[in-house]
Amino acid sequence: MRRILILGGTRNLGHVTALSLLDAGHDVTVLNRGRTPDDLPRDVARLRADRNDNASMRLALGDSSFDLVLDNTTYTERDAQQAVDLFSGRAGRYVFISSGQVYLVRENLPRPFSERDYAGPVMAEPPRQSADHDAWLYGIDKRLAEQIFQDASEKSGFPVMTLRLPMVASERDHYGRIQGYIARLMDGGPLLIPSEAGLPLRHVYVTDVARLVTRLVDLPVDTGKAFNVSYGESMSLDGFLDLLASIVGSESQIMRVERSNLESRELLPDCSPFSGRWMSELDNALSVNELNARYTSPAEYLPSIVEDYRRRWIESGLVPDSYRQRQAEIDFEAARF
Repeated sequence: MRRILILGGTRNLGHVTALSLLDAGHDVTVLNRGRTPDDLPRDVARLRADRNDNASMRLALGDSSFDLVLDNTTYTERDAQQAVDLFSGRAGRYVFISSGQVYLVRENLPRPFSERDYAGPVMAEPPRQSADHDAWLYGIDKRLAEQIFQDASEKSGFPVMTLRLPMVASERDHYGRIQGYIARLMDGGPLLIPSEAGLPLRHVYVTDVARLVTRLVDLPVDTGKAFNVSYGESMSLDGFLDLLASIVGSESQIMRVERSNLESRELLPDCSPFSGRWMSELDNALSVNELNARYTSPAEYLPSIVEDYRRRWIESGLVPDSYRQRQAEIDFEAARF
């Protein structure tokens, strides 16, 4: 039995990973503010602290040490430096969840992105009021956080390893991105999609990430390495929607509209979350070869997400965030004819 700490742990990846670690017989603790109710079993210990408050973090941690710390809540350079200060000498391994967005802020990279593409010049900052600025800043902040961890690894042996994730497909996705598509397919109305060809989709299933983290508890890996964690084949948005429609048992009624038209009416990104310009596409060869990572195809995991939506989401009255504007989409479609 190993002692595991998860920073976060109540909603999506942290929750699923906590259950996977419990099933493997480990002693699991989650640390968060406690503002989001969780349905983790009582076997999981809870620590309450605010990542923005160093004093509360130190008080919550006391003199505890852990065999593995899973960090779902570091987004900035400041967060990373705090983590290094807090966990140096008290973590056997520190797993930092980063993002495929660290590649999207690079200049002129061919897709899919591999770990060797990380180094190099990054894009200039877009205008602060532009649609791209928040996504750019997220990628830049994750890169700055990665650099803090890498420097600590090289200078003092801080035991970090970094997992770079694309969009995580999950039954528990609190944004409800796939669930929003499912709801639209079930209501029989149109799917409003930008008219231009979108970026290829290459997601990862949440359970695959959780299983990999569980294996990392005992897997020897060099300190300081980064790995792309992603399914290894891409599909078009049309292919994804056709597959999802076949699982739902409906037909995808796609209506193609100029992106500028959808944006001017503030229907994007909600009408089609996977039509964004900031969707990463990762080469997973390194994680497959060095970590023996195994990945589940969309054809295998989407039935579970659809079933969970029909059972848990609908029965609990949960509404995907992107679906709340559905009437505006229907009104827009009706006005065009």
